[in-house]
Amino acid sequence: MLARTYACALNGVSGVPVEVETFVSPQGMVAFDIVGLPSAAVKESRDRVRAALTVSGYPFPLGHVTVNLAPADIKKEGTAFDLAIAVSLIAAKRTDLFGSLADTMLLGELSLQGKLMPVRGALSMAITAAEHGIKSIILPRQNAMECECIDSIHIYPAETLQQVCNHLSGSEPLAEHPHATFEQLQAAVPIANDLKYVKGQDVARKALEVAAAGGHNMLMVGIPGSGKTMLARCLPGILPPLTYEEALETTLIHSASGELGANQRLMTQRPFRSPHHSVSLPAMIGGGSRAKPGEVSLAHNGVLFLDELPEFQRQTLEALRQPLEDGFVSITRINEQHRYQSHCMLVAGMNPCPCGNLGSKQKQCTCSANEIKRYLGRISGPLLDRIDIQVEMDAVSIEDIESPQESEDSRTVRERVLSARRLQQERYAALGIFCNAQLDQAGMEQFCQMTPDAKKLLHQAVERFHISMRGYGRIRKVARTIADLAQHRLIEQNDIAQAIQFRNVEGRYWR
Repeated sequence: MLARTYACALNGVSGVPVEVETFVSPQGMVAFDIVGLPSAAVKESRDRVRAALTVSGYPFPLGHVTVNLAPADIKKEGTAFDLAIAVSLIAAKRTDLFGSLADTMLLGELSLQGKLMPVRGALSMAITAAEHGIKSIILPRQNAMECECIDSIHIYPAETLQQVCNHLSGSEPLAEHPHATFEQLQAAVPIANDLKYVKGQDVARKALEVAAAGGHNMLMVGIPGSGKTMLARCLPGILPPLTYEEALETTLIHSASGELGANQRLMTQRPFRSPHHSVSLPAMIGGGSRAKPGEVSLAHNGVLFLDELPEFQRQTLEALRQPLEDGFVSITRINEQHRYQSHCMLVAGMNPCPCGNLGSKQKQCTCSANEIKRYLGRISGPLLDRIDIQVEMDAVSIEDIESPQESEDSRTVRERVLSARRLQQERYAALGIFCNAQLDQAGMEQFCQMTPDAKKLLHQAVERFHISMRGYGRIRKVARTIADLAQHRLIEQNDIAQAIQFRNVEGRYWR
């Protein structure tokens, strides 16, 4: 007796269709074997499936049961195969119970009571099913909402194994989950943190706007309580909204990592990741025994905020250099290699010294020169070179805090950011890039043209402040963004002056 159903495996964040073949032989010793490179979690499905079948009223087939997960040369991990294995066992015993199973993918973990439990990577699996011509997918009810934007496949959420069997036999069909357009999901996204609640800090607010308009990395140096974290949390609210393709990319990574909660829809707001400074290198970059995406990939198309930057491990910070430059992370294991995207904005905050009061107008610093040097020395020059905008912040006066006048809100700032981004998208349409921060050397020579006065000022700054060639290029890209916000065709002297001002923190503290 032979039966076949379809499931899906995860390879990084991509899905791989899996044929679940079940053969029940009445001869030989009673056994239940799963072959096809199953992980420990997949092998343990024998006990979950056996109990779920019995509780649901289906006898477990007697004899030598062999379940093959094909293709057999790909590692199968996770618990998403339980439902497909259980249905194939029933189909092998009762060949006339179900119709054709060739156009349906079955996903879900089974509890001992026969209930369907959510799985990670459901969105990747639904996309894989649609790409391979499978017409419908049955999955746990908690995973249905994250797949509702995939309109090329029928989605049937279920709660128990019994419901799935009744649907497949035609006795009690499941209700199809309604599809939703991306525009409908996007319209319901509020701005979580609004800039209108940020008092004072005009220079830092301007720096945040420039960073959002050009996709630039940003460092804020200031005393405790000056508003660094609050400003960073306002950044997603002024960034351009996610496109449908960006939302799919972002949700795929979060779904494959198990970061999506139950009944969560497609992500329509840019992610904001703020790992603690004790985070390990694999957790930041990605890796571990299962080669999962790290924080830098979970922040893809969003913001990676590192508060208390010098407190992070040196090797963890240095490992960020390549993902920030290239926009992806490659994780290699003995038998597999995964590539995770990591196009994100790095926003970092730090105190100017261990006690936090260096340069403050209100409190006196109690640190020695050697303590300050060691503290700042935890941030390497190459990492600083990859941060385009650096701004210094001090405490806000009590008059500004209690002022009844509201600051400019996020929606107003966002309109200027969107206008600058539209200019960049039109300018770089043939290059396949979307913002000034992604320009390479050839792109800078072509699109970052300066007036003679602006060029003279930049050359003087390079000589006076000993700016590296990477820093020189980043000043030009930031100046291009400032010019876009001001609707300047060429980079003018004032644009260069502001861009240089946004790098003077490095000269004050590290040189």
